[in-house]
Amino acid sequence: MVADLRISARERLVLTTILENYIATGEPVASQAIAKALGNKEGMGPATIRNIMASLADAGLLDQPHTSAGRIPTPLAFRFYVEQLSAPARLSQLSAERREQIEESFAGVSSSQQFLERTSHVLASISSGVGVAFASIAETHLLEHIHFSRLSVGRVLAVLVTRAGVVLDRVLVLDKDLSPVELETAARFLNENFYNWSVERIRAELGRRIEQERSECDRMMLSLHELCRKGALASDAPGQTIFIEGFANLLSTELDRERLRQMLTALEAKQRIIELLNAYVDSRQQNVRVVVGLEDTIPAMGDLVLIGASTRLGGQNFGTVAVLGPTRIQYQETMNAVAYVALLSDRILQTPQ
Repeated sequence: MVADLRISARERLVLTTILENYIATGEPVASQAIAKALGNKEGMGPATIRNIMASLADAGLLDQPHTSAGRIPTPLAFRFYVEQLSAPARLSQLSAERREQIEESFAGVSSSQQFLERTSHVLASISSGVGVAFASIAETHLLEHIHFSRLSVGRVLAVLVTRAGVVLDRVLVLDKDLSPVELETAARFLNENFYNWSVERIRAELGRRIEQERSECDRMMLSLHELCRKGALASDAPGQTIFIEGFANLLSTELDRERLRQMLTALEAKQRIIELLNAYVDSRQQNVRVVVGLEDTIPAMGDLVLIGASTRLGGQNFGTVAVLGPTRIQYQETMNAVAYVALLSDRILQTPQ
């Protein structure tokens, strides 16, 4: 367990230097390289560094691929490194230039779908990994307003706009014709009584009220019953919306072809990715979550790291944004970027379009 590791300040310094050197080069790190990087800090010469590296290897933090080669960090070392990073992803550590670059990338975004698609692209472009963004329909399909337009006898256009900016429109073929006044009354009732309710909850509540008041059901409720029965509050959108971009970034990893093929195949299974994010990123917390090694959930992703955060919209959970990348990722920069993008959803989408 990482939390149980007890290493000295010198060992921590050497391990951090090895990790950062390995992230930058991808090559095993020798004691001479550490001595050069540290200068004469703490009075550690090559011999002292070699002893420290041997101690770190005994602790399970370093591996030696070949007898004459340097050392490489183990997954345990990366987990330890992540825990030592300043905490978690402070926005002040994101450079003004990077922040401006991210904000410019979201110019013109006005709906949740656009935000998610742009997020996957932005996170892939600024990291060495795969950008992922998803939202569940339960979170995004909250009623902003609904409008009914009579097209002809028995035909009505229903336009439902959600709080996340999703527009759902469909033509309803009714068994009973409704006048423009009746349609306007029904829409006003829904908008005034069910603002910010999920469409599933609205359907359930209307069904309950109609059943409860069947003996004295007024004309307006009968109109609503007909509209809902024909699909005014139905959603034929998929249960969850997910965008994934940046598969090509993984082609430069040091994995053999078969391992890489298995990884890419696993990443193409979008439902598995959603399950992965749900398993590791807590929607109740806004901290960035970093998970090194995902083999417990998806064996083919054992060589990947997950850096993810939940997003908010109007104070409610909206979804998850994340990067799936190699263990040699720039952790602090990626954590900062994910944290910043996670905050943008509320700013960009809080005013319905």
